[in-house]
Amino acid sequence: MLTYTLYYWPVPFRGQFVRSVLAHVHALWDEAGIDAISTLMQTAPAGQLIPHMGPPVLTDRATDLSLAQTPAILAYLGRKHDLIPNDPLHDALTTKIIADSNDVLCEMTLNNGAQMWTRESWNAYRPRLGRWMEIFEETGRRHGLTANAGYFFGTERPGLADLTVHILWGTMTAKLPSLRPTLDATAPAIAGLSDRIGALPEQIDLCARSDAEYGNDWCGGQIEASLRAVLLPA
Repeated sequence: MLTYTLYYWPVPFRGQFVRSVLAHVHALWDEAGIDAISTLMQTAPAGQLIPHMGPPVLTDRATDLSLAQTPAILAYLGRKHDLIPNDPLHDALTTKIIADSNDVLCEMTLNNGAQMWTRESWNAYRPRLGRWMEIFEETGRRHGLTANAGYFFGTERPGLADLTVHILWGTMTAKLPSLRPTLDATAPAIAGLSDRIGALPEQIDLCARSDAEYGNDWCGGQIEASLRAVLLPA
């Protein structure tokens, strides 16, 4: 029985964070499709499943509850499926990791494609991307990670923070492989965590299905084309 419906474009990007959690908890879900997403976006807020500007939107079929905004969706799934430690500090730190990830996505797409990358703007941004990697690495170091072992907060099984890190850095460097050496050198514990999560059977299956459906796309559109252009050797 389907338990969720996800409204998100046929690319990984923000939707993949939600898909990763759903796969991890063995949920059954369907994808609404482009026409349904477009119709929902054009509907007046009073008639939407939940008032929102754009996807992702997730509907929990068991409760007929719909949520928008990636952080809100992840927080709901994390608490519902026991993926956040029952501790106020770790709850807050998980929220921070999700918020940091969202900031990285906004920066990597120049505020969701408001501008396109040029070689000059990318070269200026590279140190900041490295600093983001350092921020994640130090956060992990303080809360249970090494390059070879561990999950956030010293838990025995992966939680929402671990899945979020994997989808941010693992998906980004899989689709934009020229960034992986920088991640390995700058954030080895984060790279190791991402690889461990990616090796879980549920994530292997999700990756295979996503690759089959979305190809090599990451965020899609002209902004991805401009990003790939600047990542090519000069």
